[in-house]
Amino acid sequence: MNSFSPNMLKTFEACPKKYYFKYIQKISVPQKSSVFETGKKVHALANYYLRGDDITKMEKALNSDEKLIWEQLKNNEFFKKSYINSEYNLSCKIGDYWIGGRLDALMKSRTTGLSEGKKTGNLTEQKSSTIQPFNHSTNYYILDYKTGSIPKNPEYDYQTMVYLLCASKLLEKQTLKQVQSDVRNIKFVYIDLKNNQNCIIDFMPEKEKEYEKKILGICNKITNAQLPEEIEHSKMCEFCEHRKICI
Repeated sequence: MNSFSPNMLKTFEACPKKYYFKYIQKISVPQKSSVFETGKKVHALANYYLRGDDITKMEKALNSDEKLIWEQLKNNEFFKKSYINSEYNLSCKIGDYWIGGRLDALMKSRTTGLSEGKKTGNLTEQKSSTIQPFNHSTNYYILDYKTGSIPKNPEYDYQTMVYLLCASKLLEKQTLKQVQSDVRNIKFVYIDLKNNQNCIIDFMPEKEKEYEKKILGICNKITNAQLPEEIEHSKMCEFCEHRKICI
């Protein structure tokens, strides 16, 4: 049975030949670590911080730009919500395929008597790495921190669709009742640390079928593709890490 991550789906859609090199031939090409260094530091800090670990020494090791980004994340309204889990593997089955990935964080907030984005002292919960059962009176937030750019079409980015589908399936499995109402309570939030703003995608019930159709479509294409495919090279190929073995 085939299993796909958002990155696998994005890679195939962008270039089937790159997908062939990366995921079938499993050719790993070294890349400059500096490109990802800030993102890795922020993700690691966020995970330890949300778990309740002491990160004092790690914070002191940040440079000035990294400290600014980290402070922006700590002060973000969605990052301040009640913690459920971070660096969390989530997957589900769509048709004949398994899809899933690793979430930056899963958060929640009670809706009763509270306005969106507001956090009060009486709702602050003790941090825990244990997944708690979903509840139909709660809003749930899938967080994704971006130190670079957010997707151009975030509502239909594969990362958005895969994670929202997986979260909704988990919700359906744990509640069994009032599923249609519960699905509306899940949101995907890209935290754009580059521009210090949020991009919020609501997961309405009608989107579930639409997302499933798109995911099944790309999974079927990958399964039935005759790889490696011949492709027409473009200027974007100049920035591909596999260009030396492709062009």
